[in-house]
Amino acid sequence: MVSDRGLDVLRVIVQDYVASREPVGSKSIVDRHAFGVSAATIRNDMALLEEEDLIAAPHTSSGRIPTDKGYRVFVDHLADLRPLTPAQRQAIETFLGHAADLDEVLVRSVRLLSQLTHQVALVQYPSVSRAKVRHIEFVPLTETRILSVLITDSGGVEQRVIDLPRALDEQTLLEVRARLNVAVVGLGMAEARAALAASVWPGAPMLQPLIDLITSTLADQIGANRQDKLVMAGAANLVRTEEDFSGSIYPVLEAIEEQVVLLRLFGEMETDQHGVSVSIGRENAAFGLPEASVLTSGYSANGNLARLGVLGPTRMDYSNNMAAVRAVARYLSRLLGET
Repeated sequence: MVSDRGLDVLRVIVQDYVASREPVGSKSIVDRHAFGVSAATIRNDMALLEEEDLIAAPHTSSGRIPTDKGYRVFVDHLADLRPLTPAQRQAIETFLGHAADLDEVLVRSVRLLSQLTHQVALVQYPSVSRAKVRHIEFVPLTETRILSVLITDSGGVEQRVIDLPRALDEQTLLEVRARLNVAVVGLGMAEARAALAASVWPGAPMLQPLIDLITSTLADQIGANRQDKLVMAGAANLVRTEEDFSGSIYPVLEAIEEQVVLLRLFGEMETDQHGVSVSIGRENAAFGLPEASVLTSGYSANGNLARLGVLGPTRMDYSNNMAAVRAVARYLSRLLGET
């Protein structure tokens, strides 16, 4: 069993090691923190922490650093989620509040979160398993080129340029838009694709190839919206912390490029009392990230749920990063709930 003072010693070891990347010794703890006991007493506490596999010595006769288990105890029991500063909160509202659509909101979110945490930031698109088609629009660009726009009720906007083999007059395009909106608006993604496949053009047969091209492109857009995907920013931050990984960072880069793997990890993470999920070091070994930590929080877009978070080395500022992830996720839910 670790005493309350021992847990306090673990807390300052984590905090000092995260700040300095230098192993923490008993003398430094006594000098820097007001424990009111001798260095010998702190050494005894550290010995007990080491027996519990909460800290370890990276080198003989060195100070101690937290283990994955030590970080886990810190996150579960000792982390103090520092509130964001007024400047940070203002930055979130200002930076995200100017986004025009879901795609831009998510891109801005990961850029902002990466800046706040200095880690790789990730955001999952809202689940479209329950998303429905809100509207279809066709915008003429030239006589033989149109822009097909699919809008879902979760705020998603998917655009495709369609090059037609010959010109389609504006009146016919309006009629096609009206018929397709009647056919699919209000339907889920799977039902909408089925409705498109069953749709029949009642007009001139000579227009059928053009209508088929428009319909098939729209079906592809709907299919793209059914796929889970991630937006990422801040991968360069891994280079800044490369020395925190025992080998190369390339396996980490390869792992985060495998979006299916990360999405599976997101799905298995459990939310703690702070509304944040944290998976540390060896807990991520099955996902190719044994030296990395992943912090996420859930957000919603009109009832469709997804996760937003950061990925970085186990030596990270958990308190600040957990607070930032939670704050951005909450603001994102408020923002997308208004659309």
